[in-house]
Amino acid sequence: MNTEKIVITGGPGTGKSTLINDLIKKGHTCLEEISRQVTLDAKKQGIDQLFLSNPLLFSDMLLKGRRKQFVDADIYKNETIFFDRGIPDIVAYMDYIGDIYPERFITACDNLRYHQVFILKPWRDIYTSDNERYENFNQALQIHDHLVNTYQKFGYDLVDVPFDTVENRTDFILKSLKL
Repeated sequence: MNTEKIVITGGPGTGKSTLINDLIKKGHTCLEEISRQVTLDAKKQGIDQLFLSNPLLFSDMLLKGRRKQFVDADIYKNETIFFDRGIPDIVAYMDYIGDIYPERFITACDNLRYHQVFILKPWRDIYTSDNERYENFNQALQIHDHLVNTYQKFGYDLVDVPFDTVENRTDFILKSLKL
């Protein structure tokens, strides 16, 4: 048996990180989102919004980091590993902004395959903006559509996580995986 790689994805402000934190609290191995760290590192270098000013560089940094996460997850033999976003998220965001990107992004999506993808829809009741999240709620809805289209384009059957308490959403994911 191999490492089971599970993605939790969704547009900004949908509760992904909260669910990841709850999974960690329950003893599951999770690999956290790296885009915030990339954004913070760029700010330290004087670049306020790297994704907006140089989306290809930002996306390349994400691809490098997510590829590393994907490969590093294999050290957890016979475990289920949760990822806060997956490699196809990068393509979805690039499509969202209408940017052209090199074939290496498509190749990574084709070659580095996750076992299951759970998607969280935008939920107005929990949506908030912060210093790293510049999108408004309507943009979050558009990003959600791009995520759905991108993951489906790469052959994934997405599992919608229903709106509910953090505990119930986490339980839904764990029950779906028979964990």
